[in-house]
Amino acid sequence: MDKQIKWGILFIIAGIMMYACSNKQPEPVSKAVDERTIQLQEELADKGWISYSARSENGTWDIYLIRPDGSQKRNLTNSPDFEEAAPHFSPDGAKILYRRIDKGTTIHHDLYGFQGRLIIADADGANPIAFGENDEYPWASWSPDGAHISCLTKKEIQIIDLESKEVVRTLPRQGVYQQLFWSADGQWFTGTGNVGGMQWCVVRMNAETGEVNPVHKFQSCTPDWFADSVHIIFSTRPPHQSPTNEYGWTQLWLADGDGQHPRLIYGEDGFHIYGGEVSPDGKYVLFTKCPKDGGGSEESGAPMCVMRLEDAPTIGGECADLRNVHPDTKDGPVLELLPGWEPCWTYAEIDRSQ
Repeated sequence: MDKQIKWGILFIIAGIMMYACSNKQPEPVSKAVDERTIQLQEELADKGWISYSARSENGTWDIYLIRPDGSQKRNLTNSPDFEEAAPHFSPDGAKILYRRIDKGTTIHHDLYGFQGRLIIADADGANPIAFGENDEYPWASWSPDGAHISCLTKKEIQIIDLESKEVVRTLPRQGVYQQLFWSADGQWFTGTGNVGGMQWCVVRMNAETGEVNPVHKFQSCTPDWFADSVHIIFSTRPPHQSPTNEYGWTQLWLADGDGQHPRLIYGEDGFHIYGGEVSPDGKYVLFTKCPKDGGGSEESGAPMCVMRLEDAPTIGGECADLRNVHPDTKDGPVLELLPGWEPCWTYAEIDRSQ
């Protein structure tokens, strides 16, 4: 063979090998994390049900049901003539309440509790009953015994008997203006309000006396209770973050009801973490992860995520500055589910046969 041809062939072969190597798919850099996420998914398979609001195929918002591992998705309302959102299970998991809003209305992430009508239905979506008219019973929340609801009006907090619809007790709002929820022991409320001249504070209120104490004062909202009635989960936007956007990123935190021992649950630059909910046994945390502030209600929601509470604090992505603030991060597995908004969780079994 001519020497020039021989060298030409070798040159071509070498070029092909170099091209193949340069286009070879890289090995997964987080194979261990993937395996842990699969393990978490398997662990969640029998942990009750998550209800949430999401856009249906026809474009309106409906109430859905899904297993915490992402399986067995079901549309509970399937109402093309309404927007339905913000579900909450009753304490025993037998009922669910949500807001039914006129079709085409934008669901406001800060004011949704004032929008539309309160609907109470069976947990599987059956037997929905309109409890009042539009704009009535705002920010409805279950009492621990499921026989009453609390409502946050622009004037006061009302305790309403579900059977008679009578207001049996009132409390002053004390600056609370949204997202009012009752603790499991019935002794406390938590909500978002103004404290000491500061807006967007998470507060705790004594359900008998109305006395209020701050839980977290700076840019915090969407609080909810752990089942122990001691700890509160909430979203907050800490100051002095890296200038990656106009005002920083919202993170998920917890604290004692008296405001002591605040700590990070999950944070990730590039995402606002809202919809924080703790599983009934306090072992898992549910939240949404949205690149835009507000959690996505004005558009189509955001991916719902589940992690173990024992893996807190966990930080997603590189987030160098955030990791400097929280060097104890455990970087636990996070299972990403379908897009949704304002999810809630029950361990009660729900009959899906109908």
